[in-house]
Amino acid sequence: MPMPSPTPLIEYGAKLIDSSGRDSVLYAGYVAVFAAVYLVARMLLSEEERSAASENLADARNRKSSSKLVQTTRPFFTQYVVPMVRGKKMWDSKRILYRRRLISAGLREELTPDEFIAYKFFLVVFFPLIGLILNALGMLDLAWYTILISGAAGFFYPDFWMKQLTAKRQKAIIRSMPFIVDLLSLSTEAGLDFIGAIQKVVDKAAASPLVDELGQMLREIKVGSSRADALREMSNRIGMTEVNSFVAILISADQMGAAIGKILRQQSDQIRSERLLRAEKEGAKAASKVLLPSVLFLLPAVLLMVAGPFVLAFFTGKAGQ
Repeated sequence: MPMPSPTPLIEYGAKLIDSSGRDSVLYAGYVAVFAAVYLVARMLLSEEERSAASENLADARNRKSSSKLVQTTRPFFTQYVVPMVRGKKMWDSKRILYRRRLISAGLREELTPDEFIAYKFFLVVFFPLIGLILNALGMLDLAWYTILISGAAGFFYPDFWMKQLTAKRQKAIIRSMPFIVDLLSLSTEAGLDFIGAIQKVVDKAAASPLVDELGQMLREIKVGSSRADALREMSNRIGMTEVNSFVAILISADQMGAAIGKILRQQSDQIRSERLLRAEKEGAKAASKVLLPSVLFLLPAVLLMVAGPFVLAFFTGKAGQ
């Protein structure tokens, strides 16, 4: 019995792929990539790493996060991606960088540097996977390149989120800074030393980002850091010009033996003056920002109301009546 020629079968298969199978092959490729990443992660986990991952997962479940996305996906990237990052020397420089940025953003209790790095890589797969699922359910109609771009967006999204939190936290710090400096000044003038005054503020003042930073500075001093080094580290974490100048003056006064209370009082007055100047500057900017919408929207409406009747009368021939 003669064997059928394979040529018609090949041509038929090519037609199927070209017509209706292209999208299916693309989706299958994404699923295969996700499955491969999952299998590699599972293979790289040794018994010791599995135990560490389980402990980390149990701790992660007990921690809350300000982001619903982090809270929802934490069990997955903590268990499967963090072990691939933990202990690798290639990430040491990034750990130092992200540790400081996480503290600046107020995420010290929510994410570790290893978790943040793992979260970035997890979103590279998670965002395209969600896009494929929504496409398959017919809820979205995304092109394949849009799905790929979403993976790159997933990698940079945590940095953008952390930058927004840092900016928000810096605004809260600059708002509370005059009040905190006043409390420090009153405490030092009442007889406490500078460290004792900071401890009193941390214990009695309402919770705020600046109070948290002062508490972190006290913890660093207790574990052996000098007062100047702890102040510089706090300044580096916050990353604000106002805090940098304030810390520099405190360090200079401490080294020269000047009265801290008087300097704190002067700094409080200066911070309030600078805040008033910033408010006036923003007010001046607001006037220029309002000018363009006024010209584009208000001026045409005013012209229409004033000149509209005359133009209408001219075209209807009733101008002389």
